[in-house]
Formats: sequence, structure tokens, C-alpha cells
Amino acid sequence: MITHLTEALTELKESLDGDLFFDDLHKTLYATDASVYRQIPAGVAFPKSEQDIQQLILFAEKNKIGLIPRTAGTSLAGQCVGDGLVVDVSKYFTEIISLDLQNKTVTVQPGVIRDELNRYLEPHGLFFAPNTSTSNRCMIGGMVGNNSSGTTSIQYGVTRDKVLQLKTILSDASTVRFQEISAKAFHKKRKLNTLEGKLYSRIYNQLNNAKAQEEIRSKFPKPEIHRRNTGYALDALLDNSVFNKESEQPFNMCKLLSGSEGTLAFTTEITLQLDELPPSNGVMVAAHFESITACLEAVVPGMQHKLYACEMMDKVILDCTLNNREQQKNRFFIEGDPAAILMLEVRSNTLDDARKQALELIATIDNSGLSYAYPTLEGSQINQALELRKAGLGLLGNIVGDRKAVACIEDTAVALEDLAPYINEFSALMADFKQDAVYYAHAGAGELHLRPILDLKKADDVELFRKITTAVANMVKKYQGSMSGEHGDGLVRGEFVEMMIGSANYERLKHIKSSFDPHNVFNPGKLVNANPMDENLRYTPDREEPEIDTLLNFDDSQGILRAAEQCNGTGDCRKLPAAGGTMCPSYRATRDEKDSTRGRANALREFLTQSERKNSFNHKELKEVFDLCLSCKACASECPSNVDVAALKAEFEYQYKKENGSSLRTRAFAFNAYLNKVGAVLPGVTNRLYKAKLSGRFIRKTLEVAPERSLPPVSKRTLRARFKKLKAFNPKQPIKTVYLFADEFTNYLDAQIGEDAVILLQRLNYEVRIVAHAESGRSFISKGFLKEARKAAQKNITIFKDLIDEEHPLVGIEPSAILGFRDEYIRLAKDIEEAKILAKNTCTIEEFLSAEIKAERIKAASFTTEAKKLKIHGHCHQKSLSGIEHTFAILNLPVNYTPTIIPSGCCGMAGSFGYEKEHYALSMQIGEQTLFPVVRKASEDTLIAAPGTSCRHQIKDGTQRQAQHPVTILKNALV
Repeated sequence: MITHLTEALTELKESLDGDLFFDDLHKTLYATDASVYRQIPAGVAFPKSEQDIQQLILFAEKNKIGLIPRTAGTSLAGQCVGDGLVVDVSKYFTEIISLDLQNKTVTVQPGVIRDELNRYLEPHGLFFAPNTSTSNRCMIGGMVGNNSSGTTSIQYGVTRDKVLQLKTILSDASTVRFQEISAKAFHKKRKLNTLEGKLYSRIYNQLNNAKAQEEIRSKFPKPEIHRRNTGYALDALLDNSVFNKESEQPFNMCKLLSGSEGTLAFTTEITLQLDELPPSNGVMVAAHFESITACLEAVVPGMQHKLYACEMMDKVILDCTLNNREQQKNRFFIEGDPAAILMLEVRSNTLDDARKQALELIATIDNSGLSYAYPTLEGSQINQALELRKAGLGLLGNIVGDRKAVACIEDTAVALEDLAPYINEFSALMADFKQDAVYYAHAGAGELHLRPILDLKKADDVELFRKITTAVANMVKKYQGSMSGEHGDGLVRGEFVEMMIGSANYERLKHIKSSFDPHNVFNPGKLVNANPMDENLRYTPDREEPEIDTLLNFDDSQGILRAAEQCNGTGDCRKLPAAGGTMCPSYRATRDEKDSTRGRANALREFLTQSERKNSFNHKELKEVFDLCLSCKACASECPSNVDVAALKAEFEYQYKKENGSSLRTRAFAFNAYLNKVGAVLPGVTNRLYKAKLSGRFIRKTLEVAPERSLPPVSKRTLRARFKKLKAFNPKQPIKTVYLFADEFTNYLDAQIGEDAVILLQRLNYEVRIVAHAESGRSFISKGFLKEARKAAQKNITIFKDLIDEEHPLVGIEPSAILGFRDEYIRLAKDIEEAKILAKNTCTIEEFLSAEIKAERIKAASFTTEAKKLKIHGHCHQKSLSGIEHTFAILNLPVNYTPTIIPSGCCGMAGSFGYEKEHYALSMQIGEQTLFPVVRKASEDTLIAAPGTSCRHQIKDGTQRQAQHPVTILKNALV
């Protein structure tokens, strides 16, 4: 069977316009989504046309396998997991087809990202309202499949309410457009001798009798629960002129297809009803409560007002942010020690009216006697409060070890009047299971998000997984609620659909499924005839846990395997440049799952777990997924689970190199400090060799460097040589003594910047010392020479541990070099505590200067009053491990300097990456996403600031503009 299928897939691959893969790597990458499930698919298809999808449907029917539709793969319930062919439309079906401003509608392909769509719509004063927490990477097709909602649903409704038309391909490969039709048109459709005609006839036969309608209305979730996804939405098909003679509403099959999780048809185009942008002025009332019960009882009176948000967070979430330095600024509105806070937002076209509404809202809640404080928030304060809530959840979910917050009962919804008693009963139930309840609710929608903490590697906890879900399902049924409000049924809740709506209604669902999909091709095992919830789990229960030795210390994650397993699959790494941040530069360029943080973590997890080789890192598939990783470290800070792929890659490169050796180019880049030291003996000769056409071509060819890439000149005199004279200018009564780290890049390539730093510090009354020390080890780390890196790190720790303290900090110029003390040195050091103490008093020069400015030891009077505009591009390691705000702060000190930060992500150079001939084009493509256009657009008199040596080189090669290190700019600004 496997041989036959492989042969059939090989033949299919040749006939598709798009791509088809059935290698181990792609099957591994698509075996999971953001749920707890894992199934190895038969292959992964990336269709380019509707004809491709038609071929795939016919192929699946013929070969008796399923098709699993997929967009961003962020589903929490296992909707994107299956053993058939995964059909990923996120790469090619990404077009916004048309916009109808008069009717306020837009037609898109399913791979359009929700936030990207809204950026396109914003200039027209319109938006697509449903807003999931994954909105910066989730796609419209997935939102339709799940009937997504989000915080806006209390005002604007859910995705089902917005879907006007769907162009679909049915199970017989016919193309059908579903849209609103009158009762007359409906009955005309029933007469068609096509699959479409049969579908209308069978829907009519199923629903056109009083008994069926009564069973649906009485057994499905209460209609006032607007977030309800339980099986197929038969209840949403009843209120129209076909089945209700008193109704004037047209019939629309889209109501059924929305929330059907791709089990009925394959959608290729979606027409959406848009809304006008919300009123521009908002006020949030953050009502404080002394108990959870009081908070929930306040929801019903609060919802009598026109709210745009009604969200709840409890003390557990708030306490998670107590000791988080980053979140301290966002806790400004908290009064006392509330058990819960209800965040209620009103909006208006004028701020005065919004404030008036807020006062009326406060009066209502105050009259109830339930709340003890009502701080009001406006403007950016609202975003701070929402960020606090989001950060608390992230910190709560980022648990080290095998016990994790598991999605299974996280999406229940009940009617608002049932919310308080439901949660009281829910709390008692969780206590019975010895689970601590954490209250995170879309309170205005009656929806509660709670995840039990379980170790699904243990059979006992898998059993508890089922018991808890079953108990909650029975409780939700008691309140005639919905087991899924917005996340869908999928694999985790699919088997409970019959329990929730009754056997007669469940038979109707099965009949609809078989009518649409008689050969069970579309996403089998979901919604109806569902697989058991405790099968096909990501981990085999009670497995023997693999023991994996590493050179880097991964004790903070309990080993490298658990470091990879930290990835929860929610796909934050798939956001595009317009969404901000840096993660993940390679994915942003290729749009391939294998080049995302999630893809790399999943691949590493899979091979470390399943490999039978002595060295489980020794797989070409892992070499492929790590190849385009730029080690930017954005994932270490931007990923909610802090999956540090740069550290994973360094260990992989080390382990892989042990079995496969390394190339001349790899060794040359790893040992570039030594080569630059040799070149610095006769810098004039070295630089002439680099610039000369013949010798330059020979060097590039020998080292496999891109012919288009310039080679960095060696400084005429090293920083250390210059410092022999400069140290004589140290002040006699300094404010502080600073140890300057003469990293290998500054010392040999950017010595003038090093000299500028020394002069700047001295002129500002700081003593500068440079001692003999080892190179930073950055090049060794990036190329997997970890033994050499450890030797350098240990030498530096030994040298500086007794020299450095709060009054004698270690300051660095090149971010990637100095920040290694705070990052990789902790993993490399023999004595981790010793390394951590040193790290506390190690900083970038921008951090040091920024802190001194804040302490008023450096003042604007030391600098020019000349006006200048500056644009700042931050180094990736700086943004991840330090913060670009320090660069902004020091360049903002001269009174007439106007700096702005370029929202540029990664520049694309990443050390040696941009030199390597096979990576050059991708490197420049990354630069072109944001950075290069902004630099080119800047006027000639605008200064470009970039702390990173690689960044400055990339800007020069990509734009012919010379960027400067911030210390050079400040030094030149001295008076």
C-alpha cells in the first residue's frame, strides 16, 4: 500500500502546478498544529490553482485517503492534523481579489492573513471585525473553518455573521458558489441534477419538519450564546424563508459551512461583509472586585451598555506579572489586591461622549455594590492594560517541564445569565480534580478559557485528560451551553458532539456529512465519526524519555528536547513584516513552514525523539531546517514560549559537525578573529588583496562567498594599538571606571568606532580600561565550534569575574559580542552562577550611557544644539536581549536631535550568513522587506545609526549609504 501510494504521489506531483512533498521532513513539519495531537500525513500539497485542488480531491477519493485543509496551522483542537494529504493554501492562495466599497464587502482567497486584510482596508475606513489572538498570522480560510470570533464579538458578531459568499470545490470536484438565495431560488436549486442540487434537496428533507426543528432548537446551545460551535450549525439554517414562513431572511449555505472545519467542501474564495472602523475614541473601565463571583455577577448589568470589550482577568494572571520588570509599567491602574478585574470598553467619535458613557457604566456597576474601584483608561493606557493581561497569560503558560496547560475545556461558553453559577460549579469541579482554576474569560460573551495542567507523557494524566473533559462536557450540557465557543471541535471535542446535541441531531450531522462528502475525503475524523480524544497524541504515554547529551547547558528547560517541546505550535513566528517585530526573518522571506521557528522546533523534537541513530542530531533533514536560520534570537524574546532556536542551532551544528566535519568556509568564518589578526599585521596589503579584482575573486571563490558581496576592510591600526595612546587621556577624577570589551570585530575591523567610544567616555568623565582578554566566541558559537567557544567564554569569565561590579561595569560596542556574556556564556560556563553574576554587570555601551543619562550624570549640555534627523536600525541581538530604546535614549539627548526607530526587523546579514553565496539573495531579500526602502528614502543629511557591524555592512551593500555606530554619532556631537 505504501509503495503504491508513493508511486501515485510521484505521478501526482508531476501533474500539479503547485508543489507536493512526501519526504520525511515535510511530513514531520505538518504532523502537528497548536494542539496536543500528532499524525504523520501521507504528504503535503501547496496548490497554486483551483485545478490543483480538483486534482487533489479526485486523487484522495481514488486512493482512499483524506484531505486536511490548512492555513496557518494555529488550531488548538487538532483540526489540521490527519494521516491523509495536508493541503496548505497559505503560500499561494493569498490574493485580495476585489473590494466593493459601495456594499462594504471584500472577496479574498483563504490564505489572506486577517491583520494584513485589515491593513489593506483601513484607508477605506473599513475592517473585518472578528479578531482572534492569532490575528497577525491566522488566515481568513481558517477563521471561516472555525467560525472564529475574538474580543469584538459582543459588538460585531462572529465570522459566520460576516460570510456572504463562498466559492467551493465539492467532493466530486465540481465548483459551486454558495450565497444568499430566496426560497424560490432554493427550490429551483433542489431540481438540479448535480451534487449541488442533491445537497439542497437533502438539507430540505432533513430540516423541513417540525419535529426536526424542535429537536434542533431544544438540544443545540442556547441561541443567545453568540459564540457557539457544536457540530454543524443546523440551528443557524432554520431562521430563513425556506424553513420559517414568517421570516424574510434568505437562505445561505455559508451558515452551515462556517465552522464546518473543512469537512464538507474545499473553499477557494470568501466574500465578507465589512464594518466601518470602530469610533476612534475609547475609554476602558477596569472595575476591581474582591471575588470572582462578584466580578461575574457584574457582567449582566455591564452588558446593558454598548460595550466594545468585556474581558476578565483574575488574581492568578495579575500575580504572574508582579515580578516581571517589563510589565511593571503596565500595572499602573491596579488598586489594592483585586481577586478579579473586568475590563469594559466604551467608544465614541468624541472623547467627551466616551467619558460620559464610561461614567454611566461606572454608575451602573457601583449601584450593584459589586465593585470597589473603577480606574478609567484612555489612549495608550488601554493597550497597556490589554498587554498586561496578555503577558500574564503568556507567563502562566510558559511552564518548564512536561506538565503543560492543555487545551481541552478551554473554550466553553454559556448564556450570560448562567455565567456566575456555571463558574461556581466549574470551580468546584476543578477542585475535585485538584486543578487550580485560572479565570480568563471573554466575559461579555459568556466564554471561559481555562486549561488544566497535565503531563500527557503519563498515562495517568491522559486518563485525567479524558475525565476532566467528559465532566465539563456534562456540565456545559446542563446549562445548554457550547463546548466550543470559538476554537472548534476538532479532535479534542469531536467525540462529545453527540452527547451535547443528542443522537437524533447527531444522525442529521452524519447525513449532511455523507451528502457533501460520501467518500469521507474532507478532513475525516473531525466533527462527526470523530476519533477518540485520547488517541493520536503528540507524545506516547509512559514512553522512555530520550537522554540527549549536549555541550550547551539546557538545564533551564530540563534538557534540549524539552527546550524544543516548549514550542506550543501557535505560530507567532509566521507573522509578516508589517506585523512588527523580527521573528522569523527566514520565514518572512520564504513563507515555508520549515523556515519558521515552529518548523525548526518541531523537526528537532521529532528527530531527537524518533531517531534510532547513536547521534540523533545526525540527520540531513535537520541540516535543511536550520540552514536558513539567521540566529537572530528574535524567537528567544518574541516567541510566547521563548523557544531559542539560535541556541538549538548552535548545539545542532556542533553535534552534526562531529559526524560530518566542516568545510573550509565554515572554519574560516569560525576562526575569523585569527585570520583578521593575521591580516592586521599588514592591513594595507590585506585590503588591497580584498579590493583587487583578481585576488578578491579568488578569495570569494575559495571561501564560497557571494561575488556581489564586498569584503570588510581591516582597520589600519587595531583598537588595542590605539588605546596605548588613548589611555593617557583618562580623567583623573572619573565618575566611574569602565572596562571596555575590545571584541574581535571592533578591534580588527571597526577600530575607529572603538576609538570613538573611548574618546566619548573619557570626555564624559569616565575612566576607560581595556585588559587582555579572549575573543567573544560569537563566530565559534554561530558555526557550532562550541568547545572553542566554551574555552573563550571560560577565559573571559575568569579574567573579568574579579574586576567587574556595579561601579566597574563591562561595556561592549558590538551587540552580538557583548551580549553573549548575558546569553550563551550562561550555557557554556563551568560555573553558571559565576557567569550570571558577571552578566548582571555587563552591558552594551548604549545601555550604560542610557543609565547614566537617567541618573543625570550625562547631560545635554555636553552636546551640540545643531539640528539633525536620525534613523535607527537595531541589531537583532540587541532587540532580543537588551532593547533598542537605549539607543533611542542616547541619540535623543542632544536637544535638537530627532531620532526615529526603523521598524526593520532583521537586516538579513547575520554575521557570515549574508556572505555565503547560497544565502546572499535571501539575505538581500530580507533587507528589502523594510530596512533598505526606509534608508533609501531618507534624505542625504539624515544620519543612519546601526550598532551592529553586520548591519552597517548590509546597509552599505544594499543601499550604498554609510551607517554609523551610535557612539560615533554622539562623539561627533560633543562640544
